[in-house]
Amino acid sequence: MKRAFLILLGCWVLANPESLLAQQSSRSLTQDAMTECHNGRVDRDRASRVGHFEKGQALGEQAVALDDRSADAHFALFCNLGELMRIDGELSLTSVMGFRRMMNELDRTLGIAPDHLDAMSAKGAFLLRLPSLLGGNREKGEKLLQYVLLKSPQSVNARLSLAKSYCADGRHSEALSLASEALDLIQTHQWDDFTPEAEKVWAQLHANAGKAN
Repeated sequence: MKRAFLILLGCWVLANPESLLAQQSSRSLTQDAMTECHNGRVDRDRASRVGHFEKGQALGEQAVALDDRSADAHFALFCNLGELMRIDGELSLTSVMGFRRMMNELDRTLGIAPDHLDAMSAKGAFLLRLPSLLGGNREKGEKLLQYVLLKSPQSVNARLSLAKSYCADGRHSEALSLASEALDLIQTHQWDDFTPEAEKVWAQLHANAGKAN
C-alpha cells in the first residue's frame, strides 16, 4: 500500500512540477516575509523598520501570488501590513483601504486554516481593540484569546492582549499576572521581537493599577 502511494506521489510530482515548485517557492518566500516582520519589530530605527515591513509585504505578496491557498503566506502578508499600519505605536485607521486589506488577509488566513493560532490571536486582539462599528466585540475577543492560551500556553500576544482588556475592566491583578508571564516567556525563549510591546504594556498596566489604587 505504501509502495503504491509513493508511486502515485511520484507520478503526480512528474506531472505537476510547476505546482510543486510554486509551493516550495511560496514557503520560502513566506519564511523570508516573516523574518522581515520579526526584524522590523526588533529594530528601533523607524526608517529601518519601515524598510523591513515593506520588504516583508512584497515577499508576502509574492508568496500569496504563487500559492493563494497557503494560510501561512496570507498571515505573513498580514503581519507586515499590520506592522506598517502601527509603525508609530498604535494602529492607524487613517487608511481605510489599508485597514480593509490587512483584515482581509487575516480573515483569508482563518478561512483557509480556522485553527491557525497566530491568526486567531491576532483576530482576538482586533476584536478587543476595534470599536463595534468596525466589527469589535470584547466578549468574543476575550473568549478567542482564552482559547488560544488553552491550546498554546506560550502565546505572548494572547497574554498581552488579554492583559490590556482585563486592565480596562479593572481586573488589574489578573492583568499584571498575564503581563508578567508574557515577560517571563520572552526572557526564557529569547523572543526579542516581543520585548518592546511587552515592556510598553507592562508600564501601562502598572500606571493604570497605580491610579486605581
